[in-house]
Amino acid sequence: MPEMDTASGMPTSWTRLVRFIAAEDNAEHIGEPIDADIDVGAALASGITIQVRAFTGSSVLSSDAQPTSTILTISRLLPPLSRSQVGTIRCIGLNYRKHAKEMNLELPNHPTLFFKPSTCLGSPNAPLVIPYQATDGQADYEAELAVVIGKAAKNVSKEEAMDFVLGYTCSNDVTARVHQFNGAQWSFGKGFDGFAPLGPCLVSASSIPNPGDIELKTVLNGETMQYSLANDMIFSIPEIVAYLSQATTLEPGTVIMTGTPHGIGVSKVPKVFLKPEDDLRIVMSHGMGSLVTPVEYEPTPKSR
Repeated sequence: MPEMDTASGMPTSWTRLVRFIAAEDNAEHIGEPIDADIDVGAALASGITIQVRAFTGSSVLSSDAQPTSTILTISRLLPPLSRSQVGTIRCIGLNYRKHAKEMNLELPNHPTLFFKPSTCLGSPNAPLVIPYQATDGQADYEAELAVVIGKAAKNVSKEEAMDFVLGYTCSNDVTARVHQFNGAQWSFGKGFDGFAPLGPCLVSASSIPNPGDIELKTVLNGETMQYSLANDMIFSIPEIVAYLSQATTLEPGTVIMTGTPHGIGVSKVPKVFLKPEDDLRIVMSHGMGSLVTPVEYEPTPKSR
């Protein structure tokens, strides 16, 4: 197993935050769920009402965000960060040992980086819309632990990297396999609108001393397709953050998707691809909960 560093992350006044539209005023807020144990995504998908203690400010990046006495009800979940905050999403490919094995690939010597544009950002508990260019049996899931950077990081060492990590959340590196494999670069087939759902909860890094303990899985129509601990990563989170910061500023709000474990649809026999009305859930431990994104297909334009 790779070395997984025990580190505290940035100090925060919260354990986990959601960004949401409140039923009471139809306005955007951030806050912490009243029930510390509830799986926010799964509960909302089941029609359960979720109350949240509102925090000051409207951004999870606010270092001075504090809880208030106001209790609000979630009407609609938003990704923890906005498009303008995430900028270009950084993604690490081939970062789980068992995933490399299922793809019959050698372990990399350095992290493999590709990018998703901010237009990939998708909301939790909202449909994952597969564009008509990928509705021919090629859309695939990839559960990924996402790291959120809380303060500007440049040229940081592995030993200090966790000082810049604000928290973790669920993500899905949705991929159109035909488009991915048609070119030398992966970003096109992984970069369609909505192909990076994120959320629902941002959990503080300081509340998870060893991120290698995080469990992540994909559940498709009630069946577990992927399951792993984060300690199967080839490159640990501190190593990834340090590597990506070399000669490059990681601005606050930067999202790093840290790779997917084994069990992706394209590797199964027979292959499994996303279909309309699929119940797709990326589920993670330590309070992150379920990223629920029912699958929809965009209709093909009649002129084509």
